[in-house]
Amino acid sequence: MQAAAAFNRAAFTARPLRRPPRPLLQLGGAAGRGGAPLTRARCSASLSVGAGGYGSENVPVFPRNHARDPYKLLGVDHDASEEEIRNARNFLLQQYSGYEESEEAIEGAYDKIILESYSHRKKTKFNLKSKLTKQVEESPSWLKALLGCFEVPSVEIILRRFALFGFIAGWSIATSAETGPTFQLALSLISCIYFLNDKMKNLARASTTGLGVFVSGWIVGSLLVPVIPAFIIPPTWSLELLTSLTAYVFLFLGCTFLK
Repeated sequence: MQAAAAFNRAAFTARPLRRPPRPLLQLGGAAGRGGAPLTRARCSASLSVGAGGYGSENVPVFPRNHARDPYKLLGVDHDASEEEIRNARNFLLQQYSGYEESEEAIEGAYDKIILESYSHRKKTKFNLKSKLTKQVEESPSWLKALLGCFEVPSVEIILRRFALFGFIAGWSIATSAETGPTFQLALSLISCIYFLNDKMKNLARASTTGLGVFVSGWIVGSLLVPVIPAFIIPPTWSLELLTSLTAYVFLFLGCTFLK
């Protein structure tokens, strides 16, 4: 008996120990369907704004999100100005800030309106220029030759020369009670010849053209002033001053638009 007990103890000691299998992780202590344990636990969460995630409960949704008309989507009329459209966009973006789909719809409607407005202006300008060019080409030869003597300078040049002759005219009006506009007329004629010579590069031709413009303006003023009703003209303005003002207009137009 003692020999058998010693043999059993030796066999037990030599047997390798085996650990029991580790139970798999279960959610909430519940087993899968049919009592089978869950093999892996997965956890996923979406925090994107506007997709039902965290913080989307307090973000207002734009009610006209899927409107096809961009004007209706922004809530403005079709004849609204660019400033009104821009103000409507800024107001809606501020009101529905944080909802990506609403912001994209508002920005898309604004961009579409601006592009349509730009295309319409460009098309209208192109059609007007083409129409004028076509009319000039179909006009008689004498009219083509007459139009060939004129040019349209830049806005900056027009404004500068208008300011110069406007100053001379105001100077003549301010000193009309004391002296005549002789000096101002000479100054305006010299200025006209200077500007014409800058374009023509020919002093003799510029002087002849400038003098012809001055004489034409003086003749037109002499014929036009007596026809003007007396109650329109200030009592301190003489016939010479009114004729000089007409000559200033002719000199300004001549030195600005003549080639």
